Amino acid sequence: MKKLAFILFIALFISCKSKKIVTTQIPIETSTQETEETIDEAKEEEELEADKDKVHFIKTLPRAVNVAQKRKAYDLGKRILMTCNTSTFKPFTTSEATNSVINNITIDKLSKICNRYRRYYGTFNDIELVEVFKNPETQTTIYRYKALYSKAVANKELRMTMNAANKVSSIKTMDWQNEFYKLETTK
Repeated sequence: MKKLAFILFIALFISCKSKKIVTTQIPIETSTQETEETIDEAKEEEELEADKDKVHFIKTLPRAVNVAQKRKAYDLGKRILMTCNTSTFKPFTTSEATNSVINNITIDKLSKICNRYRRYYGTFNDIELVEVFKNPETQTTIYRYKALYSKAVANKELRMTMNAANKVSSIKTMDWQNEFYKLETTK
């Protein structure tokens, strides 16, 4: 048994013998200017392609926005967050929101969010309009509200996106950041 183990050990040792590495030198061109120009051209083309796929928003003064649309965004946003205080939610109608928003806002989702928000931030007080952004191509307007809660640690944002038909097309809550990111999102 010892002889068999010794023979296997020797066979393993011989089979693991390292192989010789052969290296050859490849001549490097002395001129890299042509390659650098090609890289610069490729980068410019990529930037132009990426710029075509971006949606551009223009920051607008809140007083320059349609008053009826601004009021509607405020009322609908406040209605959602007041659900956390009252535990009753009046569903959106088709004249207030798009079908995708109506279908995505369910009592289960709202109650889960409200429980978490009540625990961390206290009771909801009001929302304060901070910024408005418009996209001239799609005729959408994003209203950035700062949500005010009873606890001082609360620092939440509510984004209401209104489309050209004066309907809510998206609702998003997130932690408050002073900037609207890069003002560009991909399509």
